[in-house]
Amino acid sequence: MRNLAPFVRRPLALTPLIDVIFLLLLFFMLTSTFSTFGEIELSNTRAGSGTVDSSVERFFVQLGAERLTLNGLPTSLDVIATDVQTGQVLISLDDDSTAQRLVDLLHRLRGRDGLDVLVLE
Repeated sequence: MRNLAPFVRRPLALTPLIDVIFLLLLFFMLTSTFSTFGEIELSNTRAGSGTVDSSVERFFVQLGAERLTLNGLPTSLDVIATDVQTGQVLISLDDDSTAQRLVDLLHRLRGRDGLDVLVLE
């Protein structure tokens, strides 16, 4: 014989569903990356030419965490951006220099015709 009792629907518990949603959110946040990576060309000269062009103006930049010099004189990023237009720039990195500081300098010097930038190791 059939059970004649009416079907009673239990209320849906949302706590486990919310726990699963938070776990999925946490997983996707930890496995995704929010920063964009760019590529900076450090040198565009052709090695092995063997000749030195003495007519090219050369600039020597020493870059540190707090120090920035252009040809031995203290300077700032804005001054370098205006003083260095064409020629060759040699960048020497101090032990305390950061990658962000180098990127800031290269960003100021990029996109100029006739400007060759070399980062010394």
